[in-house]
Amino acid sequence: MTSVLSKRVLVSVFLLSTTFAFAQKGPTRDEFYWLGQMNKATAVINSEEGLLDKAMVPKIAAGIVKVLEDGAQPGARRPASVITFEPLLIRAAGQDVTLLHAGRSSQDMHATFRAAILKDDLLLLADQLNKTSETLVKLAEQHAKTVVPNYTNGVAAQPNSYGHYLLGHAAGFERDAQRLREVYARIDRSAMGTTVLNGTSWPLNRKRMAQYLGFAAVVDNAYDAGQISSTEHPVEVGAVITSIALHVGHFVEDVMTQYAQARPWILLQEGGGNTYVSSAMPQKRNPGLMNDTRRDASTAITLAMGPVLRAHNITPGMIDAKDSHINTDMTKSAIRVLQGFDKILNGLVISPERALEELNSDWTASQELADVLMRKYKLPFRLGHHFASEVVDFAKLKNIKPLDFPYVEAKRIYKDAVKDYPNASSELPMSEAEFKETLNPIAIVQNRQTAGGPQASEMKRMLALAKQTHKEQAHWIQGKKQFIENAQKELDRDFAKLIKAP
Repeated sequence: MTSVLSKRVLVSVFLLSTTFAFAQKGPTRDEFYWLGQMNKATAVINSEEGLLDKAMVPKIAAGIVKVLEDGAQPGARRPASVITFEPLLIRAAGQDVTLLHAGRSSQDMHATFRAAILKDDLLLLADQLNKTSETLVKLAEQHAKTVVPNYTNGVAAQPNSYGHYLLGHAAGFERDAQRLREVYARIDRSAMGTTVLNGTSWPLNRKRMAQYLGFAAVVDNAYDAGQISSTEHPVEVGAVITSIALHVGHFVEDVMTQYAQARPWILLQEGGGNTYVSSAMPQKRNPGLMNDTRRDASTAITLAMGPVLRAHNITPGMIDAKDSHINTDMTKSAIRVLQGFDKILNGLVISPERALEELNSDWTASQELADVLMRKYKLPFRLGHHFASEVVDFAKLKNIKPLDFPYVEAKRIYKDAVKDYPNASSELPMSEAEFKETLNPIAIVQNRQTAGGPQASEMKRMLALAKQTHKEQAHWIQGKKQFIENAQKELDRDFAKLIKAP
C-alpha cells in the first residue's frame, strides 16, 4: 500500500470518527454504523492477537474505510445486516476481508448492534424522563403550601398540599428511572464472539471486543447471548415504558375531571397549543394538550405490548421481537409522552383560593375529627369515626358547610354517638374553637406528623432528596454516554494505527 493511500485512509478514519462522535444527535449510530465498528474492532483485536495475518491488515482496513465512507454520503445505502454489509467489504477489499468473519455470525453481531442501539435509545428516554421529573419537582416546590382536595374513587377525600401530591407522582417516575438503570445494566452486555449459540474454536477476545463497542460486560453464556437474552431486552424495555405511560395517564385523567366543573381549581392555561375552541360551542375551551398526551400514552402502551406478543410462542433465537426500528419507535413514543407531560406541567394554572373554597364546601376534613378525639381524648377511633360520619350526614341533609356547622349540633350528635360507651363522657371534649380548627383544611395539612407527609419539614426533606436524585440520574446518564463515546474514540485511534504508512 502506498504512503499516499495510507494518509488518505487515515484522514478518512479521522473524519468518520468525528462524525460518529455526534451519533446520538442524528441517525448515524444505526445498524450500519455498528457493523462498521465490529469490523474495525475485529481487525484490531485479531491482528494483534495473531488471528489475522498482519500483512493483509492494511488492505482490509482500507476496505472497511471505503465502505464506511460510501455509507456516510447523503442518501447512501446503509446495509443493516451482515449478509448485505459483507458484499460491500468484498467489493472494496477482496475475498481476504472475509477472514474477519472467522468465529462470528449474524446471530451474535445482530444481537450486539440491537443491544447497542437500544442502549442509545434508553439513554435518550432516561434523559427526557429526568427533565420531566425535574419540572414536576419544581412545580411541587412552588406549591408546597398550596392546599387542595385530593380524590379517591373519584370522590373528594382529604385536603393535601399540592406539592405533596406532585412529589407522589415524582416518586413514581423515580422508580421508572430505577427500572431504566436496571434494564440498561442487563442490556449493557456484549454478545460478540458467541457466534450462533455455542461459541467458536477461534480464541476470540470477547472482553476486549465488548470494551471497544462500549459495553460494560459480556453475556456470559453463549447460548443465552443470541437465543434468550436478546429477546428479553425489548420486552423488559416495554414494561418500563408501560409504567411511564401509566403514570402520565393517571395524572392527566386526574386533572381532566376538573374540566367537568363549572369552576375548576386547576386547568391548562389557554392558548399556546394547550387548548382549542369548540367549533359549535363558544364557551368551551377543550384541553387539547391533555387529550393528545393521553392518546400518546395509550399509543406508547400499545407499542410496548408489541415485543411481548411478537416474542410469544416462538422458538429461542427467532427475530420476531428484536427489530431495532420497531423498538426504537417504542422508546420514541415514550419520549413523546414525557415531552407532552412536561408541557402540561408548565401550562397548569392552579387557583389556591378556589381549591380552598372547594375544600370548605365539602367534608374532606371530617376524618380529622376522629383522629383528634382518639389522639388527644383517647376515644376509640371507631366511635370517633361514627361521630364524624353522623356530623357529615346531618350537614349534608341540612346543606351546612364545615366551617358553618353549629357547635350545639356537634355536641348533641356526640352525646348520642357515645351513649353506649360507658368510659366516655357524654360531653364533647372539644371546645367550639377546637372543633372549628379541626375542620380547617390548612391546619390539617400543616399539623401532619407522618414521615413522608405534607408538613413543611417533610416537604423540605423530600424536595431536597428529589433534587439530589435528579442530579445523580443526570450524572449516570452522562457517564453512560461518555463511556460509549470514549470506547468509540479508543477504537478509532487503534484502528487508525493499522493503516499508518511505514
